[in-house]
Amino acid sequence: MAGRIPRAFIDDLLNRVDIVELINKRLPLKKGGKDYQACCPFHDEKTPSFTVSRNKQFYHCFGCGANGSAIGFLMEYDNMSFVDAIEDLAHQAGIEIPREQGGHSSGPDCRPLYATLEQAAQFYVEQLRIHPQAHHAVDYLKQRGLSGEIAQAFSIGFAPPGWDNLIQHQGQDQQGMRQLKETGMTLDSDGRCYDRFRDRIMFPIRDYRGRTIAFGGRVLDDTKPKYLNSPETPVFHKGRELYGLHEAHKALRNIERLLVVEGYMDVVALAQFGIRYAVATLGTATTPEHLERLFRTTPEVIFSFDGDRAGRDAGWKALNTALPLMREGRNARFLFLPDGEDPDTLVRKEGTAAFEQRIQNATPLSNFMFDKLAEQTDMESLDGRARLAELAKPLIAKLPEGIFREMMLNQLSELVGLAPARLATRNPPAAKQGSLKAKQRDLQPKSLVQQAVALLLQYPEVAQVLDLPTDWQGLDAPGIDLLSELLTTIQANPTISRGALFEHWRDRKEGRYLSKLATLELHTEGHTAEFQDTIVRLRSQFRKQEMEQLLEKARQTTITSDDKQHLNQLFKEQAANDTKGSTDLE
Repeated sequence: MAGRIPRAFIDDLLNRVDIVELINKRLPLKKGGKDYQACCPFHDEKTPSFTVSRNKQFYHCFGCGANGSAIGFLMEYDNMSFVDAIEDLAHQAGIEIPREQGGHSSGPDCRPLYATLEQAAQFYVEQLRIHPQAHHAVDYLKQRGLSGEIAQAFSIGFAPPGWDNLIQHQGQDQQGMRQLKETGMTLDSDGRCYDRFRDRIMFPIRDYRGRTIAFGGRVLDDTKPKYLNSPETPVFHKGRELYGLHEAHKALRNIERLLVVEGYMDVVALAQFGIRYAVATLGTATTPEHLERLFRTTPEVIFSFDGDRAGRDAGWKALNTALPLMREGRNARFLFLPDGEDPDTLVRKEGTAAFEQRIQNATPLSNFMFDKLAEQTDMESLDGRARLAELAKPLIAKLPEGIFREMMLNQLSELVGLAPARLATRNPPAAKQGSLKAKQRDLQPKSLVQQAVALLLQYPEVAQVLDLPTDWQGLDAPGIDLLSELLTTIQANPTISRGALFEHWRDRKEGRYLSKLATLELHTEGHTAEFQDTIVRLRSQFRKQEMEQLLEKARQTTITSDDKQHLNQLFKEQAANDTKGSTDLE
């Protein structure tokens, strides 16, 4: 197990990252004053309250409070772990991640697991080429019309029959066996360990970076199950991953739409016919995490299902999952295939042009929803239309506020003959949003400590010119220890960016406090003098605290000569400070 990622490396990495460019690739930003703005991707809103600061290398939403560095954004928006986010940024920057020996790891080191799975993928590809019994798999792939080029693009392989082919290849020592087990490539039964995948065509499943994270295997006979997937592991979560998404990114510069199908062979067969934008879920219904990943890739998602009742029921579940995620600019449609057909068989029967025409004619979400509900009512009667309205209103209520929701109400209005205002299913009224500037002005420091922390967070350079004693660090005041730690951290790392600074407090209770102070409205100039003055005032508070403590001690007992001398010195310093016009404001 490798050690933790050095803090200095994380600081340097974040100094190399431009958070505006990073976020703008995923969420279009508009310049607004010195910062950039957009509607928040983490909650629904009409007025933009999501800001990104190039100067601070920090994002903050004044609506829901989401905030953080480039690492935090990748973790929230792309659903990455802390380590994965660092690895992704390092990969983009073209730098290797060092590891410290000993100590606690920054997270599970999954690199050995990725290496084990990639080695297995190469093993299966090699077996498809050289194994004596691979001709059955090759014949099957040829019968399905797949070329060597497509098989290579998807790294399709072959798991030979036999109980321990992969174990013999990769499990010859204790560490190899442990990694095979941890990646789900082996099973235990009656004290014996054997390969999970045997006599199957193998489809490696890759993550957004192209790393092999799991496998799907298809039998060549009537053995059940027909498809077998890897279990959940530290690197594979089937509710988040999509087969073929990485390959679609590699094949297409700009993905205009994504077609969600049910099986690996559907994805591969469509790719063989030039349709390179198909992906498949991995033995599970479409989840909100799937949909978020899909919509982050493209504005349009088309779901493909069998045309039978089971297929339409599956489509209805997908619609219900999609409704809360249908924000502005997103489009979902549904393609139901003829009975007995799937994308694999249909594209081979009809060809590319005919299948793509089916995609073009896919049913919009609104039509599918209202048609499905209309099947449960008599649209010729008043009672039936009233019933449709009652069925549709809870579904429309799931939609985020916005134009699409209003259009759905308008369409329902036309179907049932009622004014949209009578049908409106509004969420509880929210507080008036107001402008972003107004929200920023509402945030002001409430104490000298908050003022000093906010100045350090927003202008770290002020720490380097502080030439005052540190006696104020003994002040009994909320946040004083955090201020001291923050000052020490910045002075030890003079070039640290604002975003990197926040990572020092990730997963600590102070992190949320710091994120709020990072957005306080401060004066636009004179920060160094303001910080010096704030520390002077904190020193004044500390002197008063010491004076009160010594005077209280004197009332209780006789104080020492040293205490008397110190008390006199405090009085002199305080008098001198008052003479300069220093004001003690909380």
